[in-house]
Amino acid sequence: MVTPLEAASIPMSETSVCPTASAPQLGHALKPRQLIMMGLGSAIGAGLFLGSGVGVQAAGPAVLISYLVAGALVIIVMNALGEMAAAKPASGAFSVYAGDAMGATAGATVGWLWWTQVVIVIAAEAVGAGGLLATIWPQIPVPLSSLTFMVLFTVVNLMGVRNFGEFEFWFAIMKVAAIVLFIAIGGALLLGLLPDVPSPGWSNVTGHGGFAPKGWAGIGAALLVVVFAFGGTEIVAVAAAETSDPARSLARAIRTVAWRILVFYIGSISVIIAVVPWTSETLRSPFAAVLDVARIPYASTTITLIAVIALLSALNANLYGASRMIFSLAQRREAPRWLARVNRRQVPVLAVLSCVAFGFIATVFELWFPNRVLPVLLNIVGATCLLVWTMALVSQLILRRRAERLGTPLPFRMRGFPVVTIAALVILAIIFALLVSADETRGQFLSMAALTAGIALASELARRHREKKRATV
Repeated sequence: MVTPLEAASIPMSETSVCPTASAPQLGHALKPRQLIMMGLGSAIGAGLFLGSGVGVQAAGPAVLISYLVAGALVIIVMNALGEMAAAKPASGAFSVYAGDAMGATAGATVGWLWWTQVVIVIAAEAVGAGGLLATIWPQIPVPLSSLTFMVLFTVVNLMGVRNFGEFEFWFAIMKVAAIVLFIAIGGALLLGLLPDVPSPGWSNVTGHGGFAPKGWAGIGAALLVVVFAFGGTEIVAVAAAETSDPARSLARAIRTVAWRILVFYIGSISVIIAVVPWTSETLRSPFAAVLDVARIPYASTTITLIAVIALLSALNANLYGASRMIFSLAQRREAPRWLARVNRRQVPVLAVLSCVAFGFIATVFELWFPNRVLPVLLNIVGATCLLVWTMALVSQLILRRRAERLGTPLPFRMRGFPVVTIAALVILAIIFALLVSADETRGQFLSMAALTAGIALASELARRHREKKRATV
């Protein structure tokens, strides 16, 4: 049966290759509640628990504006992806949609770019979680804990999507519960409801140079920090393909996750800027700083453990997402075909192991040469999530107009089209301009551009080789 977006994407590029009905297929065991919590948990990571203080120090209390802009951008991207994924559920998600909208080379480039970013991040998360755990229990060697995490979540991903979804569900529950409790403690502190703890009121928001002590430049600098904290939300579109009712499940996930992300992020940051002066050195661990003011015992240890959970949750989700992306690329003949094989549990075992292999290698090298391998790799792929979001929005713009021109019904329609899509693209253009203009991020942008160009060239040459080979048969 032809899905609405498949109909809207006809005529497709002659070089596009779609999986046939007899091709290996993934299962549909992911539950709607798991998809919702995955979307929520993917946006709540160590970047919020430990890294949000960097944004506060960059802009002062005005970091709230940076979070509102970044949050609005993420909501638009999620809705755009939701529209396309509801119409055409695919494990390759934005890679498939870019291929439908702009051709096979564009789709392959987005897929390989995202896969490269994610497998590098997997290694960083394993090492990061091991390093954080060592600050609490130094007797546990970082290499041992890091490699243990890699093995553990390899097993989880090989057990099937239902088990993966359940792990992610409870990981997300723990993170959400921690944030709700944090906001409740912060609110009680500000209202003067905690015994023997005076409320700081709003003096930290208006004092120390005012609400925006560094002006628009500070807000822009904070935006560069903040926007990366939302990276990973796009994995919901990848996971939607393995739910029993993608259109309904995804629409529900988009509606609930979007406003919850804003509530949790804006709520947490509001508490932080009200309780802790933006000039304070304690913002290196902002959640712990607030809990220390509230005189909550073992605050630092608690937040560190929550950050470990956040990193492991992200590692688990990223391993899942990377394996599904390379599986999709293999189905479209943009990667070795053996990566598209599935076992009786409908798990792409070889795809999972290929992602793990890269992660293991990067992890081992980072442990051999601390702070020398992963920083370089992360600098190269650091901005790729922004490019993936850009390509997703451009794809939605093209495919939505194509669907409207052909009169094709869509099961989930993003409101405000095309104004909100164009507005999001403008925001992304501003962020890219900020990346280029800042000395400390210009290299990251240029590395991303070079990597993208290299992948695009390799994909195009590979496609032409396949066409030539087929023509001679």
